Amino acid sequence: MAATRRQRPKLLQGADQQALSLRKSRKNMQTEWILGLAGGVLIGIAASIFLLVNGRIMGASGIIGGLVDGSGRADWVERAALIAGLIAAPAAIILFTGEGETHLTGNWVVIIAAGLLVGVGTRLANGCTSGHGVCGISRLSLRGIVATAFYIGAGGLTMVLFKHVWGII
Repeated sequence: MAATRRQRPKLLQGADQQALSLRKSRKNMQTEWILGLAGGVLIGIAASIFLLVNGRIMGASGIIGGLVDGSGRADWVERAALIAGLIAAPAAIILFTGEGETHLTGNWVVIIAAGLLVGVGTRLANGCTSGHGVCGISRLSLRGIVATAFYIGAGGLTMVLFKHVWGII
């Protein structure tokens, strides 16, 4: 009589797959925080250089806003170059590394609404994450610190509502 191998229950097979997935995510997490740190350092260096060379804060919403409302006509080439760099840098990284993962929703209505709300919010707050968060906090600006606390809180609340309560994203 041939010996038969005992089959593992499906529940244990699923647990093995979850453990393997967890190990893979931990391995990825070990490198992901380094990439985030490197990106933050690069943004900080760029903001410092922009402030030292131009004497102005490197706030992306102010730079784009100056192009849109015409208040930045005098230095439109510099503004356009910065915006082009914001688009070209991630594209170059994807081109050279072959990796480019995003968790952006495929729902175009949500994407457009989010973009419009961010634009309105940055105008109401007189700045964005780069202006208040990076440059404002580094200069110990009370307005930058308060604005950053509020937009981090609002972002967290929005994520909870849209993802976990309403299931939109």
